[in-house]
Amino acid sequence: MCACIEKQQKLGLILSEYQGKSGGLIPVLQQAQGLYGYLSDEIMTQIAVGLGLKPSEVYGVATFYTQFRFSPVGEHIIRACHGTACHVSGAENITMIMADKLGVTPGGTTADMRFTLDKVACLGCCSLAPVVMIDEDVYGRLNEAKVVEILGNY
Repeated sequence: MCACIEKQQKLGLILSEYQGKSGGLIPVLQQAQGLYGYLSDEIMTQIAVGLGLKPSEVYGVATFYTQFRFSPVGEHIIRACHGTACHVSGAENITMIMADKLGVTPGGTTADMRFTLDKVACLGCCSLAPVVMIDEDVYGRLNEAKVVEILGNY
């Protein structure tokens, strides 16, 4: 079965679970983003229809929260911490090194769709500053050599 048909079926199940229930929009948006990686206009329209809402209501909620993405993301998501401890330990330099090595600006995705590089407020690993998280893996006490080595592993 085609992956896109499978995803459509899963989205249908998610929508049927929340249909007619108050407060279901955010969990549906979260699950849809987990399924597709981002929320396209088409997906948000399907959610609106499935939940009996206006597309503008769905779009309004989705754009209010920073957790939602509206364009495709890379296979690996890199979150570069820019909290206070990381900031004073060189987070900006680490992020710029990663951006340079990947050929992408922070907030962007590489042309080959392998990596998305994001700046985040805090990863909660202050004792390891500066820190990045790639997918679910945390890397700390970074310098240029470590960044090059880490990226080479992906």
